[in-house]
Amino acid sequence: MIDFFVKGGPLMWPILTCSVVALALAITKALQYWSAANRLSDSNEAVLRRKPPEVGPILEGIDNGLDEKMIAFIGTKQVRRLEKGLGILALISVIAPLLGFTGTVTGMIQAFRVIASQTVGRVEPSMVAGGIYEALITTAAGLFVALPTHVALHFLEARLDAIAVRMKDVALTGMERRRNGV
Repeated sequence: MIDFFVKGGPLMWPILTCSVVALALAITKALQYWSAANRLSDSNEAVLRRKPPEVGPILEGIDNGLDEKMIAFIGTKQVRRLEKGLGILALISVIAPLLGFTGTVTGMIQAFRVIASQTVGRVEPSMVAGGIYEALITTAAGLFVALPTHVALHFLEARLDAIAVRMKDVALTGMERRRNGV
């Protein structure tokens, strides 16, 4: 595996970095969303009593008599806090294959440089194989990082959407209770 990495050339380092960052972020966000979903999974009444961190500021705003625009603003800020990090996953899913394709270009440049420097005799396939090998390794590595990162991003976005809907449901129940004087 290390030999494979080394033969991929210098662009394998940023691809590896993207891979590590994407994996760490995906795991962190999955755990965060799992915890948030668990805290919000009880009945609206139970969530209103406990005031978990995802809806606590919203419920405090309701309790303090803030208007609906301010409550919506607080809710948007809470969702944005949960969303933090997903942009990096989106960026990695885009730049990882671009890094791989850059490796493709540099590998092909290397292969053609060997061909151009050959002034006498035939060009043997083994002479250009190293550059082509580098080109293919970086392309594959970039795609192998981008594909699971993109899938993880969509999974996490779906989980976040479900959490945001649940937060809104709890907030609406809290606002209704406040209007009814409960």
